[in-house]
Amino acid sequence: LKVLSRIDSILQSPRAPPSIFRPSKGPVQNYIKENGQGCGFEHLPLTIEMWADQLIALKDLHRSLRKLSLELLPWNTKDPQDNRESIRVEDLQLIVDAILEELEHKEKNSQTQSLQTLSAIVSHFQKLFDVNSLSGVYPRMNEVYTKLGEMTNAMRNLHELLQLDSSAPPTVVVDTVGKLCDIINKNVTEQVQQLLGTQDIHSIINKLEEHECFFPPFQALIQDLLCLLEISNVDDILPAVQNLK
Repeated sequence: LKVLSRIDSILQSPRAPPSIFRPSKGPVQNYIKENGQGCGFEHLPLTIEMWADQLIALKDLHRSLRKLSLELLPWNTKDPQDNRESIRVEDLQLIVDAILEELEHKEKNSQTQSLQTLSAIVSHFQKLFDVNSLSGVYPRMNEVYTKLGEMTNAMRNLHELLQLDSSAPPTVVVDTVGKLCDIINKNVTEQVQQLLGTQDIHSIINKLEEHECFFPPFQALIQDLLCLLEISNVDDILPAVQNLK
């Protein structure tokens, strides 16, 4: 009776689950009440077995949470308390709260670091491309993107014109263009030498000076003849003079 009374007081506690007490129905309940014995606890053995299983599972859950805590909080060297006979829900809640607090702290730090990194990137861009204000960053980015596209197209066209591999670096392109310019300049010099009939640069200079001395008076003479003969083409000068004979 004392045991039943103790159980009855526990079941009537506000903290007790509402479905734990299931009163029997019918004449059996009246008979037991008349004899002063409790009733309605026939299902308690199964419930107690379930509680025992849950307590064991609670201990396993505590062990798993401790492992997770050591992974996320390696500096936390407190006693895992895996050998305790009883594990309370409060113990599990403390571990979970510590893990959540650390995750929130890491998230805040990550956001702060991201903002610092972005600020550093923007500042570096401003220094590289001489941007004085944040409002000028986007226009300069667009300008750089446009220039980069133009240079890329130009380099691709040069690769094709010079018959270079697409992987050839810009230095190779510049060297090839330089060699091509040297060849062109050499050919032009040779053509000028052939035209003027000399291989000496000083002779070329002398001939150009002679041309500068001779050509202006000759041009003036031709203009006077055109006016005097009343013609407009140089080719008509000789026929007009012959007609005067």
